[in-house]
Amino acid sequence: MTPGDGFRVADLDTRAGPVRMGLMICYDRDFPEAARVLMLGGAELILTPNACGLDDDRIGTLRVRALENMVGAAMASYAAPDPAVDLSHLAPLDVCNGHSVAFSGVSFDREENPLDQKLVEAGEGEELPIATFDLDALRAFRAHASGGDAYRKPATYQALAADAPVPVFARADSRR
Repeated sequence: MTPGDGFRVADLDTRAGPVRMGLMICYDRDFPEAARVLMLGGAELILTPNACGLDDDRIGTLRVRALENMVGAAMASYAAPDPAVDLSHLAPLDVCNGHSVAFSGVSFDREENPLDQKLVEAGEGEELPIATFDLDALRAFRAHASGGDAYRKPATYQALAADAPVPVFARADSRR
C-alpha cells in the first residue's frame, strides 16, 4: 500500500505494432493530473484497475480523462459481491459493483460529428468485455484535433505544481 513515485509509460508490442501504454489506479482517476502526465509521457492508452464501487460520476471521470487527453482509457473492476455476503457496514461506493468500461480518445469524426466514446461497459456480474481501440483513428485524431497537448498553455499552470493546498483543503492527513 505504498504510493508510487510517478506515472510510467511503456511500449506494449501488439499485432498492430507498438502501443504506448500508461497505468494509473482508481484513486488516480479522480485527479486530472495523473492522466495528463501519462499523456505527456506519450501514452496512447491508459489502463486503470479499479477497487471501489462505480457510479455515473466515477465512470464519467474516466470518459473525461480519455476526452481531455485524447487517449483510449479502460478500467477493469471487480464484479459485485455475492448477495449472500453482508456488506451493510460499508458505504455503497466502498463495495465493488462491476461496470468495467472502456472509452475511445476519439470524440469527433473528420466531419466534426460527435462520436460516442464508450466502447464497452460491463454489467455488475462476472464477465469479460472486449474493447477494440482503433489506434489508426486515434493517432489521426490526435494529429488534427485541439485536445491533448497541441494547445496547452503550461506557462500558466504554475499553481498545479505548488505544494500548498487551498486553505479549505489543508488537512493533517494530506498525502502530499
